[in-house]
This record gives sequence, structure tokens and C-alpha cells, in this order.
Amino acid sequence: MKDQEIKTCPTAVPAASSDPSGSPAPPTAPEGRDTAAPCAAASQGEGAASHAAPGCDVSEELSRQLEDILNTYCVDAGQEGVADSEETDKGPPEAARNGESKPVVPEVNGVKEELRGAVETRTINDTDKDHKRVQDKKKAKGLGKEITLLMQTLNTLSTPEEKLAALCKKYAELLEEHRTSQKQMRILQKKQTQLIQEKDQLRNEHSKAILARSKLESLCRELQRHNRTLKEEGVQRAREEEEKRKEVTSHFQVTLNDIQTQMEQHNERNTKLRQENVELADRLKKLIEQYELREEHIDKVFKHKDLQQQLGDAKLQQAQEMLKEVEERHQREKDFLLKEAVESQRMCELMKQQETHLKQQLALYTEKFEEFQNTLSKSNEVFTTFKQEMEKMTKKIKKLEKETTMYRSRWESSNKALLVMAEEKTLRDKEQEALQAKIQKLEKLCRALQTERNDLNKKVQGLSGPPAVSPETTPDDCMTCPAPTSSENVELNSSGVYEQNAPQVTAPSSLPAAATE
Repeated sequence: MKDQEIKTCPTAVPAASSDPSGSPAPPTAPEGRDTAAPCAAASQGEGAASHAAPGCDVSEELSRQLEDILNTYCVDAGQEGVADSEETDKGPPEAARNGESKPVVPEVNGVKEELRGAVETRTINDTDKDHKRVQDKKKAKGLGKEITLLMQTLNTLSTPEEKLAALCKKYAELLEEHRTSQKQMRILQKKQTQLIQEKDQLRNEHSKAILARSKLESLCRELQRHNRTLKEEGVQRAREEEEKRKEVTSHFQVTLNDIQTQMEQHNERNTKLRQENVELADRLKKLIEQYELREEHIDKVFKHKDLQQQLGDAKLQQAQEMLKEVEERHQREKDFLLKEAVESQRMCELMKQQETHLKQQLALYTEKFEEFQNTLSKSNEVFTTFKQEMEKMTKKIKKLEKETTMYRSRWESSNKALLVMAEEKTLRDKEQEALQAKIQKLEKLCRALQTERNDLNKKVQGLSGPPAVSPETTPDDCMTCPAPTSSENVELNSSGVYEQNAPQVTAPSSLPAAATE
């Protein structure tokens, strides 16, 4: 019961603080000795609780009334806006179509303003009638002038057929004018209905605003009375609370000692967690060393295969050397990036653990702070010291969060670089396979050309006598065939792949012609 009284009491004491002008002040948090004293007094006896309960009930009732007023008038305004939009979509009502406006009867303090609506409707009807009379007079004058002009034009004509034609033309013109005037009249009628609806809406809103104002004024008066009574009760409780302050301070010192013991326990836990983090870091280092050894072994195997496959021409050998240099450079960059990634991961894990630990400490401190908030508010000096410690902890947390974000960004950049290196390695492997395939094709071409040369030499020997050059060639001549010259269009792509255009073989078609000569 005492805890409930202490929780409900701070809501009643701030309501007593009002401006000297008489306007009700908004409820604020309890500050200082005057606001803290009534809460402790309420926890000591049933009499103080019985005084505090009616104040809380009155404030709740007043707030409930204010919410009801706001909900009713705000909801009514929104519903009326929706209804008006629906009515405008459907079309004007019967009274608006006939040019008559429905009088809206607002209510002020439960009384309907019927007389005002009747007077306004009468004035509107009178003005409409006067306007119509003036328009009728103007039309009569205009018609008289038009009739005289028409008679003059008819007198000028000689035959009745011409007169009929002139009358028909005039009739057609008048019909067109009549149609245009009817269209304009319909547009003006629509505008008139819209204006009448807007006027009715504004009247309704005005009446509702007057009602809300009257109710809010009555609420303000009740709040002022309630604030005065609460102020008097707060002064009395503050006087009683000053006597019981010493007991609360002693209890507060005991709680502070408990907090210090808990802080020491948390420090011991922190040391244990640090040792565990160091052990985990050692294990990670061992795993990284094993991974590096495996990569070195794989690199050695790749180099051995590269040495076995270096059987091309001089330019192909140069290209392979360039590829080796690029691979070594990428390997160095890869090792460097791996080391950076490992360090960033280790630092990130350490910072995450520190962050979780600090968050746990913060949660514990906040829980303790909420438990002893009522008692801490009564001693200003201890409150300020604890607040300074909290600010320091928040600054540390912000610094740690910044460092974690920095290490995360480094880690992500290193991972991206590793992915790029792997992709480049796969591309280089594909390029190497393509070069090997091209070398094999060139070897086959060379052998085919040598066989054709041998056949042609044999034919020449049969036709023209002893051979000038020995036609026989060994199979090893394919490996010792001359390197392709610049005319064979050896081109290097931007990706590092060499493309060799084979020379066009025209010897078989030219040699038989020479033999016949």
C-alpha cells in the first residue's frame, strides 16, 4: 500500500504549481525538497494517503473531461468534413437546387439560435428577390431596343421572303444566346450551392467552437481551484517531511554501500571476461597461421604447374612471366588484406564484448536508479555526483560505438578487396586456359602446314628433277617452327589475353602453277 501511495503522490503535487496570472500550469516532475517531502509523508500514514487520493481523482476527472471535449469536437469536425465531401459528390440538396438555403441552428450552452437563423434566411431571400427584379428590368430595356432595331431592319427589306430569312437568322442567334446563357446559369447555380454549403459548414464550426470555448473556460476554473487546494496541501506536507528527512538519508547511505559492493563484483566479472577474450584471440591467431600455410602450399602447386606448361613461343613466355608477376603482387596484397581483416575482426569482437558489457552495466545502473529515484531526489549532492558518472558512461559508450563502426567499415572493405582478388584470380586462370588452347591450335596448324609442304615438295621433285631442299621433316620440327612475325597480328586484349591471328595459307594454290611453268 505504501508503495502505491508513493507512486501516485507525485502526480498531485506538481498540479498545485500555477502561474501568478491564474492560468493552470502543466504537470512537471518533482524537484527539490518541497516536492519530495509530500511523497515520504504519504508513505508514513493513512491520513496523508486519504488526502492525496481525492486530489489525484480530481485531476484525473479534469483530464478526462478535457480529452472528452477534444475527442467529441475533433471527431465531429472530421466526420462533418467527410459528410460534406460526400454531399458535394452526390449533388446539391433540394433546397439548394431551388435557390433556397437551409438555416443552420447552432447551440450555445444548450440554447438554439433560431432567431438568428430566421433573420439571416429572410435577408438572403430579400437580396435574391431584389437582384431578380433588377435583372428583369434590364432584360426588358434590352428587349425593347432589340425589337426597334429588328423592325428597322425588316422595313429596309422589300420582299416577305427576305424578311422571313432575316427573322430566321435572328431567331437562330437568339437560340444560341439562350443556350449559352442557360449553360452559364447552370454553372452559377452549382457555384451558388457550393457557397451555401460552405456557409452552413462555417456556421456549424463557429457554433461548435463557441461550445468548446465555454466548456474549456469552465474546466480552467475548476483546474485553478484544484491547483490552489493542492498547493496548500503541498506546503503542509513539506513541513511535515522536513522532520523525517534524516531517516531517509540514513537509508540512502545504506543503499549506496550496497551499490559499491555490487560495483566491485562487476569489476571481478570484467577481469574474467578479459582473460577469456585473450584466449579466444590466441586461438584465432593459430587458425590464421594454418590457413596461411595451406595457401602457401597451394601457391607452390600452382607455380609447379605453371613451370610445366611453359612450352610456348617467346612472346607467350613473356606473357606468362607477366602473369606470374601480377599473381605475386596480388598474393602480397592478399596476405596484407588478410592480416588487416584478422586484426579488424579481433578488434571488432573485443569492442562488441566491451559494448555488451557496458550495456549490461548501464541496464543495471538504470534499474538501480529507477528503484531509488524517489530517495535520490531528496539529496541534491549525491544526485549530482551520480548524474556526472552517468554522463561519463554515456560519453564512453558513444566513443566505443564510433570505434566499432570504424572497425566494421574496415572489415567490410577488406572483405570486398578479398572478393575482388578471388575474381581476378579466376579470370587469370580462364585466360591461361584460353592461351593454352590457342597454343595447341597453332601447333596443329604448324604440323598441317609442314605436311602440305612435304607433299608439295614431293610433287615438285616428280615434275622438275632433283630437289633443292630436303623434303623430309621430323615430327619435332613443329616444336622448332619459327616464331610468328609482326605480320601475323599478335594482339593483346585489355584483359590480358593474347589473340594470335593465323596467317592465311596460299601456298598450295600458287606452287602448282609455278611447277607447270
